Amino acid sequence: MLSLDFYNPTRIILGKGRIAELDTHISQQARVLVLYGGGSVERNGTLDEVRQALGQRHVQYFSGIEPNPTFETLMQAVELIRRDQLDFLLAVGGGSVIDGSKFVAAAVNFAGDPWEILLNGGTNVTSALPLASVLTLPATGSEMNNGAVITRAASKTKLPMHSDYVFPQFSILDPSKTFSLPARQVANGVVDAFVHVIEQYLTLPSNSPLQDRFAEGLLQTLIEIGEQAVQESDNEEVRANLMWVASLALNGLIGAGVPQDWSTHLLGHELTALYGLDHAQTLAVVLPSMLHERRGAKREKLLQYAARVWQLEAGSEDERIDAAIERTRAFFEAVGVPTRLSAYQLDAACIDPTISQLEQNGMVALGEQGAITPAICRKVLHAAL
Repeated sequence: MLSLDFYNPTRIILGKGRIAELDTHISQQARVLVLYGGGSVERNGTLDEVRQALGQRHVQYFSGIEPNPTFETLMQAVELIRRDQLDFLLAVGGGSVIDGSKFVAAAVNFAGDPWEILLNGGTNVTSALPLASVLTLPATGSEMNNGAVITRAASKTKLPMHSDYVFPQFSILDPSKTFSLPARQVANGVVDAFVHVIEQYLTLPSNSPLQDRFAEGLLQTLIEIGEQAVQESDNEEVRANLMWVASLALNGLIGAGVPQDWSTHLLGHELTALYGLDHAQTLAVVLPSMLHERRGAKREKLLQYAARVWQLEAGSEDERIDAAIERTRAFFEAVGVPTRLSAYQLDAACIDPTISQLEQNGMVALGEQGAITPAICRKVLHAAL
């Protein structure tokens, strides 16, 4: 019998020109810290719109949050907030900035070393500052969920956290703010959203037809608009749909009450931490090989995926599974994200350090059944060369 617990308090405000509505959603008395990454939000005018919308409130700014946000940088923001008694966080940027802001929100009043938040996956968070976001890069879904992934640069350790205390109160999604993004970042966003859905869908049968159909609709939409989103930088409708799909891919809805995998993500995190690959690049590398390796355990859902997402009906069951995996690989390549380690100048020498790091971080029983060992991950990486 289906059993689920779904909670999501984030309000989504989607549409061109809606950054001005910040003024109606943040208290006039708030002491706001705006967090962002590099200069892109300054160059494309987003930061100016935010500044204007915030009006006469007390506002300070913190820049320099990395594409893979680091504990070291984020702790500087924590100290700034404590020193100046700021009480509301506004993340302006993509998933990395929003992830980083969630950690900061949880860390400000945390009793003890904030690194413990990440070592415990966020389970020890008991409060957080209120936060919201202005999204400029559709990819991670961080604008509508309670998760974050943070890297400790000193040890090259990349760890996830989840806490209901760090859901954004609201997120503004203006598709025109994506027009200036490099094609590489848009392609990464398409792949990231796609694999988010896969990790919750391509698992075990669980008698959850509604979640399956939701997931299949998201995957089909990404396949339909993916290349167009990358190629047509000023197509407002396509970019709006990409933003909405990416939010729905990881807001908890399609994963409610169903088994979830996440082995591709966790193995990919180690490649990013050690070798600097973009998060989505690691997903594109790992997923096809992981699906081949786990085809037995995932057989029933792989056949469903082949039929419903790729309309593959002809041939034997094994031929349909092979074709579905190769269609997935081809889709990633078509949007511009290579699917082999060699495309990123990595060879077999990267495998031992990656597996060692996986083991050091306790990632030794991954997947929806806890059956994916470091030995299996080693085979996956060899197949991905």
